[in-house]
Order: sequence, then structure tokens, then C-alpha cells
Amino acid sequence: MGRPGVLMLVENLSVPADPRVWREAQTLRRQGFQVSIICPMGETRDRETYTCIDGIRIYRYRPASANNSPSGYMKEYGVAMFKTFCLSLKVWLRHGFDVIHAANPPDTFFLIGLFFRLCGKYYIFDQHDLAPAMFRVRFAGRMQPLYRLLRFFEWCSYRTANIIITTNVSQRRNALAHGARRSGQVFVVRNGPDLARYTRIPPDPELKRGKRYMLAYVGVMGAQDGVEYALYALKELVQKHGRRDVLLTLIGDGDQLASLRILAQALKLEPYTHFTGWLSQNDMLRYLSAADIGLSPDPSNELNDRSTMLKTMEYMAMGKPVVAFDLPETRCSAQDAALYATPNRVEEFAAHIATLLDDEALRLSMGTRGRQRVEEELCWERTSRQLLLAYEQLFPAPTAAQQSRDSITVSAGH
Repeated sequence: MGRPGVLMLVENLSVPADPRVWREAQTLRRQGFQVSIICPMGETRDRETYTCIDGIRIYRYRPASANNSPSGYMKEYGVAMFKTFCLSLKVWLRHGFDVIHAANPPDTFFLIGLFFRLCGKYYIFDQHDLAPAMFRVRFAGRMQPLYRLLRFFEWCSYRTANIIITTNVSQRRNALAHGARRSGQVFVVRNGPDLARYTRIPPDPELKRGKRYMLAYVGVMGAQDGVEYALYALKELVQKHGRRDVLLTLIGDGDQLASLRILAQALKLEPYTHFTGWLSQNDMLRYLSAADIGLSPDPSNELNDRSTMLKTMEYMAMGKPVVAFDLPETRCSAQDAALYATPNRVEEFAAHIATLLDDEALRLSMGTRGRQRVEEELCWERTSRQLLLAYEQLFPAPTAAQQSRDSITVSAGH
């Protein structure tokens, strides 16, 4: 007999484009769980309403158009909740499942979790981001009633869950302080890169567009991601350090992309910047293999100080040195594979980039240490063990004695 069924709920990204959710789903499937996923369609990818990949069933819905306003987010999340619930009933009737595994944001999936808990199902709250902190960062502390409502939803998510999964220790502390009932209920499953996917390939010098060095930014370009700091640091390098030999390649997309393009033009950085948009995994690896330095310009705030940046570990997995602001979880991940600038100090960030550009030996040694740290501690092959331990709380593996008794029972039945 197969292992129990898992229904994963996602709103923030389509799947398999969401790397964390897809790694979790594949890990569970390899352990014998029957996995289904409900998620939105992507804008240019993941457009099928239903597909099955590697034995994982994926149901997608058309999301509501949204804007960067509270009303826009409420519309987006409201439509997502309704369509997700309808599809969850469809999956329940068609395939069945034993546990709801919900990834935030939003923190409102607990409502679906409550419904299915009444039907005897388990609920796992997989906290990718601290949604209240994200709201406060995006809206600069405005609309405190909505912020308090989000704090309440977060508390409800913690209290509804049988198991809570966080991406780092800082988020685990938040769960224990604001709703988790016991420490054994909360598991840290870090966003470790999958080593099988992050393999270095011979660098293609054409990707540097005639420049000697390439800086790389990979990831979402939202208000909290601080990509503008990378552009201001590039301006420092070009105008104050006199560097004309450097290209900043920005890989990804997000609601700030258009404004970042305008900012690059205003700063007269067009000859030194290249926006690629979203790339396939293979193309992203081509750019990272050609890059000399990876940038993590996330500024210090109540969200980023307690968040683990996947891009930082992606740079490390590709053997690239990192320049970042000195945030607690970033330092915890990268350790001596990065140079750290005082939070939000652009001049210091740029100076660290210049230091690495002028010291090839330092770049190579930091990149080597980063890759080693990923291999020994941070890769998904190691961090996913905590995911399986979390599931063992709900579905303990049968002991040898139990397996023997089951075998005898089956034989007797024949």
C-alpha cells in the first residue's frame, strides 16, 4: 500500500516554478506519499489547468488581477481562497488525501485547514514569509488595523496547525512566541539548493556583453527585496570608483521591475545593466556560471532580518562569492562566503564589490567555501530530512515488528 495522501496549497507562485514547494513535493513523492498541488497559473508559464509531473498531480486556477494596494491584495487572496477551496473538494472526491500542507502567504489557508480538520485531516502550516512583517514593510507602517488583522490570521494559522514548518530559526522563535503550542510542533526546513540542479558549467564570456566582470542578482524584484540598492551600488562603482568594466545582470521579475528599469535609466546605468526577466533553470545556471559575484541587496527591516534568502545560497551553490547587507539570517547562511556591509549603507556595499573585483584569489576562496558549506550543511539533500521528520510526527514509520505482523495478517488472509 502507498503512503498517505498530501494536498499542498500555494498562492504566491505557480508550481513547479515555486522552487521550495516543488522540492518538498518531490521529496514527499519519493517517500511514497501521494501528492497533489493546488496553485495559481503563471503569467507566461504553468498555464495548464491540470497536469501530472513526476507522479505529482497539479491543479491550477486563473488568479485575479491584482495591484500593489490593500484592496488589490484582498481581491487576489479572496479569489484564491474561493478557487482553492473548490479545487480542494474536487481533489478530495477524486483522489482523497490525509493532510493539507499549506504554504504562505497568505495566512488565510487555515480556514480551509479548519474545514478539513473537522473531516479528520491533518493541517501543516508551511511558513515561507512573515506575512504581517511583509505587509508593514510594503506599506511603511500604514493601515495598522489591517496589520493587526494579519497578526490574528498568523496566530490562527499557528493554532490550527498540527505541524508548523519554518525556513529558519528566527521564524521558529516567532512561531513559538505567537501561537505554537509546543516546541516539538515546529520544524525548521531551510531553503537549501538542490545540488543535483546547481552544477557549474563552463562560463560563456558572451553573457558579459563586452565587460570584464559580471555581477548577478537572481530572484523576485519586490518592494522588500532592495534591488534598488544594487543599482545605487553600481552607480557608486561607475561614477565614484571609475569602473567601466562591470555589468550588472538582473535575473527575475516582480512588481518593482518596471520602476527598476526606469531607475537604471535615470542613473544613466543602461550600458552597465541587463534585465533578463525570468529564465529557465538552465539559462539561469549559464548566467551564474559566467558571473563573478552574487549580490544580496536585501535591506534591514523586520521582515528581512528574520528571512533566509534563497538567492544567497544559490550563489554559494554555484561557487560564487556574495556581497550582502549584514542581516542575521544572511550571515547565518553564508558565514565567510560573503562580505557584509553595514545594513542599508550603499557606499559600503559598493566598496565590498570593488574589493572582490580587485582580488581574484579572494573571490575564488570565498566561492569555494560557499560551495563547501552548501554541500556539507545547507543543501536540500540535508535540510529535507527535517521535512520528513515533521511528517513522521503525523505518520510514524512502521516498526519491524509491525511490518512482520502485517505480513502475517496478509498471508493469513490469503
